[in-house]
Amino acid sequence: MENTAKQNKATTTSATAASVAAPATSPRPASAGASVGAAPVLGPRALNRATLARQLLLARSPMSAKDALAHLLGLQAQNVKPPYHALAARLEGFVPEELSRLMADREAVRIVTMRSTIHTHTADDCLTLRPLVQPARDRELTYFRKGLVGVDLDRLTALARELVEAEPRTMKQLREALLVEWPDADPQSLSVAARCRLPLVQVTPRGLWGRSGQVALTTAEHWLGRPAQEARAEETSVLDTTVLRYLAAFGPASVKDMQTWAGLTRLRAAFERLRPQLLTFRDEHGTELFDLPDAPRPDPETPAAPRFLPEFDNLLLSHADRTRVVPADLKGRTWTGNQAHCTLLVDGFLAGLWRLEDRTLTVEPFGEFTRAQRSAVVEEGGRMLAALHGGAAYDIRFGTVVRERERG
Repeated sequence: MENTAKQNKATTTSATAASVAAPATSPRPASAGASVGAAPVLGPRALNRATLARQLLLARSPMSAKDALAHLLGLQAQNVKPPYHALAARLEGFVPEELSRLMADREAVRIVTMRSTIHTHTADDCLTLRPLVQPARDRELTYFRKGLVGVDLDRLTALARELVEAEPRTMKQLREALLVEWPDADPQSLSVAARCRLPLVQVTPRGLWGRSGQVALTTAEHWLGRPAQEARAEETSVLDTTVLRYLAAFGPASVKDMQTWAGLTRLRAAFERLRPQLLTFRDEHGTELFDLPDAPRPDPETPAAPRFLPEFDNLLLSHADRTRVVPADLKGRTWTGNQAHCTLLVDGFLAGLWRLEDRTLTVEPFGEFTRAQRSAVVEEGGRMLAALHGGAAYDIRFGTVVRERERG
């Protein structure tokens, strides 16, 4: 079946956790100090709608790309295009040049942070969050210790900094330069050590919309012209602020949820410090969930329009329990081997995959859509295409229903 893409204006909302109070229909929260057993239960749909609201996916937000990037604590950016698709799904009136301009002006950068993956962050968050997750980068480095026998890591760090601050270097160039100093070391381990020990950002034009460029690296401090904030995970002020920001963007959430998002461990103490100023709930399995008192918790039956999300969208990667977005029977369906797919939400939940090739947007549903759902998907597809590829003609097609496929 083929449909022509259409565009219309979406309803807007700021959807900021600090400005939208919980509606009267929300379950009554437990008071501070109440037992977990007494906390009200939030089912999957309640958690889904709350998370969509925090993620600016229940209704598009009028906020700027920079404000959205800060609110969301960055966007997964393993590839160049996902941050642009992520913002097109979330912001009213977004155009890709807005994010490109932030990156060109060094107000946003691409850097390895949470879960040892590349994220696009504001400059401020780059300098704050990267030091915060340093313990995870140190832990990652231990997996490469066999390839670093005899390597002085402090010396490697100083040399790598000198190299990339003299001029941006590709990983190949950096690896070759370090091999001169340590010819018996494993080449990949040397480059991983540099990436783990230093906050290396990808310089532009890499990451700009419609531009190409290989990955070239320098330090965040050199690129941004100011030092990173000293912030270890045990320093309570930075960590506690990040917990509150995480809940504003991904809550209600458990301690394990945030640990999954950050790639850090032992965050229970931070949640306990903050408990007096937080509300507590539990999910259907009895897991304790924390939340900000004034964060949005919409009625579970609040309508949720379709959304086209990129591969690696943080919505699907930032909770230990992903059933608030991914139905249990669809677990693992967004990957084939080591390839991640672009995903489609219908009624707020994962409902299919999509791809854009040769001026055709192909939707592959996981189940049968109603006529109204198909129409809404076409409408949202047209809106996404107009935002990112305005002026070009595209077709929108529905492929056959995607059944269970072999997964690696």
